[in-house]
Amino acid sequence: MFKPNFAITNPIARALMDIGFVKAALSGMHIPIAIETALREQARLRSTHYSTRIEGNRLTLAEAKEVLQNAKVSFHGRERDVKEVRNYWNALLRVEEWADAGKPVTEELIRQIHALVEYGKRAKPTPYRDGQNVIREAGSNAIIYLPPESKDVSELMTDMVKWVNKAEKDGVPTPIIAGMAHYQFVTIHPYYDGNGRTARLLATFILHRGGYGLNGFISLEEHHARDLNGYYNALSVHPHHNYYEGRADAELTPWLEYFTKTLAQVFQSVHKEALALAQKGIKAEPGPLRKLDKRARAVLGLFVQTETISASDVSKLLGLSDRMTRLLLKEWTEASILTVKNAANRNRAYQLSAKYRQYLGALSAMPPAEK
Repeated sequence: MFKPNFAITNPIARALMDIGFVKAALSGMHIPIAIETALREQARLRSTHYSTRIEGNRLTLAEAKEVLQNAKVSFHGRERDVKEVRNYWNALLRVEEWADAGKPVTEELIRQIHALVEYGKRAKPTPYRDGQNVIREAGSNAIIYLPPESKDVSELMTDMVKWVNKAEKDGVPTPIIAGMAHYQFVTIHPYYDGNGRTARLLATFILHRGGYGLNGFISLEEHHARDLNGYYNALSVHPHHNYYEGRADAELTPWLEYFTKTLAQVFQSVHKEALALAQKGIKAEPGPLRKLDKRARAVLGLFVQTETISASDVSKLLGLSDRMTRLLLKEWTEASILTVKNAANRNRAYQLSAKYRQYLGALSAMPPAEK
């Protein structure tokens, strides 16, 4: 069994306290739907851009945003970069969906995350590598890390998943579990490519599933990318590059100190932004809006800039299948949140019901445009 070697030091305990404080504080704040939607979209964009950038993606933040807003946009010579950004965005939406549904951490789920990252929406779960993988320094080509042999990968992944599920049952703090899963996944390096992106999405999934997703407002990837040396140094917990020469039993406390401290900084940044918005005197939302679930709130945010929406708009926003989208639209229509326009048309449109149109003023309090 995977038995990570770590201790809860004072820095880790302080970080966990800071994370818990912000989590509790934000749970009591009511942020208008339009602002909530905008903050979540900005966080997703930054997560997508910076996680792919860590792996060498050449698109700028503005270019990544353009790619995600327009399916026809491409950049000559950077087609792979465009695909990586779109794949990561879709994988992030799916990870949030699975977390909201309370799906457990399984090897099948991890394989599916990797498939989304590497191959796209309709890809089947990918098998682990069948050969040796080597991480080399870009300039000198020197070996930086030699992961475990392929014959050991399956058992190591099984042990990691077992530890995650046991840790959840034992009440280990979610940030500790997320950080440990992140570390162990990149240490096993079960694929030839896409390991870093998959590890960060796995950590995101565990955080969201455990109630530490802050409603999708966090971008942990951005903080890793802004301090790449710190990120890589924290992951290098043992001086020897070979997994079998000490890496498997390494002391992981320094990595957890880095991970929890970084997460605390991300949480504090979100809290600061939320408080700044509150100080601007934003009016409290009407009761019916506050009672809507996360998906309904996100969809209502679409009506800030348009009078009608389509099923494809909802599917793209939430990262859902056509079938699931139709079920949700039916549910919201029956609940008198939406009304159907052109019902006989295959490309039917949806409007806000009269009851919810009266709240458009509350929906339109948008934050300043991102620079």
